Order: sequence, then structure tokens, then C-alpha cells
Amino acid sequence: MRAAFRALTKQDLAAAVFVLVAIYLAGIVPTIEIAWVTAFLLLTIFLFAFEVVTVDVAAITVMVLLGLTGLLAPLMGLEQGLVPVEHLFDGFASNAVISIIAVMIIGAGLDKTGIMSTVAGFIMRVGGTTEARIIPLISGTVGGISSFMQNVGAAALFLPVVSRISARTGLPMSRLLMPMGFCAILGGTITMVGSSPLILLNDLILTSNKALPADTAPMETFHLFDVTPIGIALLTAGILYFVLAGRLVLPARGTDMLTGSDASEYFADTYGLSNFEIREVRLLPDSTLVGMSVDELERTWRVRIIAVEKGDGLRLGADGVDRSLGIAAGTTLGLLGAEEALARFADANAVKVKPDLDLFAEAMASTKAGIAEIVIPPGSSLIGKTARDIWMRKTYGLSLLAINRGGTQITFSTGGVRNTPFVAGDALVVHTTWADLARLEQDRNFVVVTTEYPHEELRPHKVRAALLFFVMTLGLVLFTDLRLSVALLTGAMGMVLAGVLSIEEAYQSVSWKTVFLLASLIPLGLAVEASGTAAWIAQQTLAALGDVPIWVVQASLAALATFFTLVMSNVGATVLLVPLAVNMALGIGANPAVFALTVAIATSNSFLIPTHQVNALIMGPGSYRVADFMRAGGIMTILFLVVALAMLNLVFESG
Repeated sequence: MRAAFRALTKQDLAAAVFVLVAIYLAGIVPTIEIAWVTAFLLLTIFLFAFEVVTVDVAAITVMVLLGLTGLLAPLMGLEQGLVPVEHLFDGFASNAVISIIAVMIIGAGLDKTGIMSTVAGFIMRVGGTTEARIIPLISGTVGGISSFMQNVGAAALFLPVVSRISARTGLPMSRLLMPMGFCAILGGTITMVGSSPLILLNDLILTSNKALPADTAPMETFHLFDVTPIGIALLTAGILYFVLAGRLVLPARGTDMLTGSDASEYFADTYGLSNFEIREVRLLPDSTLVGMSVDELERTWRVRIIAVEKGDGLRLGADGVDRSLGIAAGTTLGLLGAEEALARFADANAVKVKPDLDLFAEAMASTKAGIAEIVIPPGSSLIGKTARDIWMRKTYGLSLLAINRGGTQITFSTGGVRNTPFVAGDALVVHTTWADLARLEQDRNFVVVTTEYPHEELRPHKVRAALLFFVMTLGLVLFTDLRLSVALLTGAMGMVLAGVLSIEEAYQSVSWKTVFLLASLIPLGLAVEASGTAAWIAQQTLAALGDVPIWVVQASLAALATFFTLVMSNVGATVLLVPLAVNMALGIGANPAVFALTVAIATSNSFLIPTHQVNALIMGPGSYRVADFMRAGGIMTILFLVVALAMLNLVFESG
């Protein structure tokens, strides 16, 4: 309660500071429109930075409030709303939003063909078992893939690949996942469709063109590979950094004991689960367990019930066992637990322990069920909920055994694992049937790390169709003037029509949270530009910097974008800062398009703390702590700024 009170007090204090800043700015800005837009900007930054609500909810709220200004304009001292109502929802039909949806579908289509397994096999054949060879291969491959799909999607696809490579080579995942994750982020800068900020950039440039002075030539938009030299330089720098300095900055924990043939050592080391085994027991008529529920038995004896037979058929997996199920005399239970806990259970209760699995032998065979590892990804609807809240065993067929969160283990043997709210990046170890696990591979609430289990291959016979439409999309983007969204949707719908994935799977592949976040922020960017707020902030910033070279202003802008992307989404940072960058460039006679591109690239510089979705995704499986990101990510942040600014000025004329 005290911790919650302290957190609430800090948030209230921050809110008060933001209100005071808004009042101060209202007194110095030149127009009432700029005063209100500045207030909306501060509100957005506050909601994002302090996570009062989720970022998508914050963005939608701000969009709705902007729409209401049309109704409340007289009371606010405005002649009209800050954003015309007829243009409030233009973001949902924007080129950028449709392009992001299509990129996600194309990425899912490529994944459905099993190409990732082929890539993993190739890496293991070529890379051998040494970090110096494995890291460049994994990181370079995921960086290349990330250039044509969302970086968190590329990282999620490669998480099982890295797990498989770690299992077969004995290399700890903690030494492989961070290079992979960082390079997935860096790979998003290789093409104009590799990350949300770059996809959004051209739309923001076109919007800014409308507000340019009459005597200023409109900015040209960027083509698909215009940023490729910059992205390749950043990716190469990242790979070299980890190859040369990886042993100094990367932790080696959690998976050091992992071998392909003995998973029990891995689970013991990473999750604190040792000597766990499965026993089949039958309750005798005078057992004190009769009348108990599954929940009561598990909480009392610190074991997991993974199968039940009450004379009415075997209960196992999803919809089989739930905590409210009552236990009757003669019931046969399949128990999973530590050897000591199972022994105490058998000694204290009237049960008959079978020497080997009998009723459950077939259902629990290694070909049908086992221990698996899964991760809660950013954007999962399960974040903030507990295993008890969602009835995890009944709903998903998962018996939760342990949670690994940033190097901290919570296990069922110590208690509390089912009452712990999930956070993004939590790595879970569960007992499940392989059929249930295969279904989870299609569920966006989970990323399945365990890959080497008996399950049906996806759609390898659709590889040619997937590659055909992927190449066709590239051709349309490169060699025609077709709008980017139309070109990408051609490939996405081609994959659906060719049966690479169904339309339901296409819908499931889209991160609607990202879509609503981006579409809802576009009206705010329009208000910032049209009201003159961006121009005013640019003037004040340049006045504060004084007479300095253009590259100093550009570096300051890149550093500001880096800071913004650490405390809010990279999409939000891009929407807010691109209009500012354009006006700053105009104020010093620099190239406004290059300054806008500087922002879009710098918003990928998110390595210092695990706020980026990719970093949150790998934190649990890699047993990383915040200090690990600060150590490795601090150097990477500086390296990113140096390489990005140098390449921007080599490739483009910023002056």
C-alpha cells in the first residue's frame, strides 16, 4: 500500500509540474491556438512518460479531445477547432497506417511457410559453435529481415531460433539475445518500410510541405532504399560492437548450463526448478484429499495437477483441468512437482503411488506433452493479469510452473506464481500438451520459445507463393510510382489469395495497438504544424542554442529524439519532432528533409533501458536486468548517434 501511495504521489507531483509548465507557456506564446496545442503536447508527453494509461489509449484520448475542440472552441477562445472534424480520422486511411498493416501481414505470410526454421538450420551449419561466428550470423540475418518487417516481429520470429541455436551449441541465450534484439532495431533503419517512424516520415513530410513558406521549395519524399547506406552502417557498427566488446558488456547467466540433451539443467538454472518429475497417484476412500478442489490441493502441497481421471474420462490440457474441479475418492491424479514435495504428499495422504505412468502413459508421453518455455510479448492482452485471472490452465492448457523476470525467479514450489501479474518480457515455464502449444503459436498473447517439439509443420509448400508475392511487392515499390500502401497491400492480399495464410490469420498478425497509436497521433501532428506551434518552438530552441554550426543543431535534434523515444513511443516522438525539425532547419538554412530524416532514424536509438518493445521481449528469456541494458545499451546509444550523424551528412547534404 505504501509503495502504491508513493507511486501515486510521484505521478501527482509530475502532473502538477506539467500543469505549471502549461500555464507558464500559455503566458508567453504568441497565440491562443499555440497555447492550447502546447497544452495538448504536454498532456500527451505526460500520459506516455508516466504510463497513466496504455499508449494507444492515451493517443486515442488525445485524438478525441482534439475533436471536441470543434464543439468547445468558443469557450476555449478559439475561432474553430484545432483539427477540423472532417479530417480527425484521416490517420486511419493514411498511407503510413495502411503500409504498416500490410508489412505485418507480409511478415506473417513469410513466417507461415517455415522459412525461419530453414534460416536457423543454415545459421547452425555455417556458424559452428563460437560466439564470434554465431553473433554476426544471427544479428545480420535478423537485421536484414527487420528491414522489411516490424522489428518486434522480426525479434519474435527469431526468439525460438536463438533458443534452438543456444540449445544445440551450449552458448547462453544471455549472450545471444541482446545482440539479436539490438540488431533487429538497427535493421529497421535499412529501408523506408523497416520501422514505423520511417514509414510515417513521408506522410509527415507531405503534411509539412503544406505549411512551408511560399518561396520555399517543397521537400522531396524518400524512396525505399534512400536510407540503406545509413542503416547498413548502423547494423554493421552494432554487429562489430558485440563481436569486439560482447564479452565485456554482455552478461553470462541463466542459460550457461543449457545443452540440447538435458533441458532439466536449463530449467533448474534459469527458473530454480530442480528434480521435478511426474507421478500418477490414486486417492484411497479414506484420503483427507477427498472433497478438496484442485486449487486447495495445489496451494496446500505445492504441486501441480496436470491430469485428472474421475471415472468419466481423462482430463488433460485446455478445457480439461481447472482449479474449481472437485476431487473424489478413487480419483487418479497426474502430479508434477519437486521430488521432495511429491514424497511429502504421498507420505501425508492416503494415496496409492503407481511406480510408472499407467492411465496417463499415452497422454503424457514425450511425443504428446512436456515442459515448454513461452514469453509474454509487448502488446499481449494478458499484461497486468495473473494466471488465476485468466484461468490459464483451463483456457490455454498451460500449467504454470515458474516465471523468470529480469533474473528473478518465481516458482510454484515457493508459491505466488499464479498470483503474480504478468509484465511484458516475462518468460514462463509451463507444462502443456504439444497440441495446445501448437495452438499458442498462432496466439498473439504469447511467443513460443520452445520449438523442438513434435508438431505439425506449417506450410512449406507455400514458400514459392510467399516469395513470389514478396518479390512482386519489392518490384512495385522500386520500379513503379504506385503508392507504397497499394504496393504493400498487393503483396499482402496476394499471400491471402494464394493460401499462404488465411484472412483470419492476416487479421491476427496485425498489431492493432500500433495501428490505433499511429492513426490517433496523426491529428496531433497536424495541429502542431498548422497552428504554428512547431515554428514557435523551433525559434525558441534556435535562440537558446545561439550561433552554432548546423551539425551541432542536427546533433541536438538527434539527442532530443533519442530522449523522447526512451520515455514515449517512437511513433509519438516522430509525430511530435518532425514538424519541429523542419522548422529548425528552415531557421538556420539547413535541408529540412534531412533534419526530418534525422528524427525518424534517431527514434530507433532505444537501447539504454528496456522500454522498447524488442528489449521488453528479450528481457525475460535472456535473464537480463536493467543494469545490463544500461551497460551495453549506453555505449550502443553513443555509437548510434555518432554513426547515424556521420552517415546522414555523408549521404545527404544537410546544409
